[in-house]
Amino acid sequence: RLADTAFRTSHLRTPGRMQNTFANEAFFDELAAAAGADPLQWRLTYLKEPRARAVLEDVARLSKWQSRSSPASKTAGPLARGRGVSFVKYDNDRTFVALVAEVEVNRTTGGIRVTNVWCSHDCGQIVNPDGAINQIEGGIVQTISRTLLEELQFDRTHVTSTDWASYPILRFPDVPHIQISLINRPEMPLWGAGEMAPTVVPSAISNAVFDATGVRLRSVPFLPAKVKAAGVA
Repeated sequence: RLADTAFRTSHLRTPGRMQNTFANEAFFDELAAAAGADPLQWRLTYLKEPRARAVLEDVARLSKWQSRSSPASKTAGPLARGRGVSFVKYDNDRTFVALVAEVEVNRTTGGIRVTNVWCSHDCGQIVNPDGAINQIEGGIVQTISRTLLEELQFDRTHVTSTDWASYPILRFPDVPHIQISLINRPEMPLWGAGEMAPTVVPSAISNAVFDATGVRLRSVPFLPAKVKAAGVA
């Protein structure tokens, strides 16, 4: 929805792409669920670009993905567990990213914890693998925080989020285990690495929550109150 506002809407990296990818990849996941298809294989069915297929096949290997439809069979106990996948082709044919997120959803509190992330990343020729991994990991952690916790508060006239002491961000104990696989293509130019992986994080988490609970979350941040209101039980 487009609306006029008195507040400045400054870009916070991946301008426009994170929102679009969230909508696209969540909807694609819904189509896979409606067809009773495995969500990762469903994407491979319609992607013919070799680099796109390569990152999806690589993240399936990295995460030991087990082919099945979503949502998962409901289990007993307070925690529901699930996995979600998301994919993006960034800036036409420059960088390709596929990411799998694994989550635990507390049925009692509505809290979401991301436990594992696997990411396959193809940004062409890689000169500094360690630097690329640092960029990708940092972007993933920052975007998990934005997806689960971060929210700018304001009243009718002012922003009320005015200090870092009370602003909610992901804490070190809640940072998941992250595995990155870099696909190096020495014959290609050097494309960007830091801004692409965050693009797929919200949709991967949303798809994982759906896999765990059968409930689709469509608005970030995924706060416990929203999870409970969506009907997780």
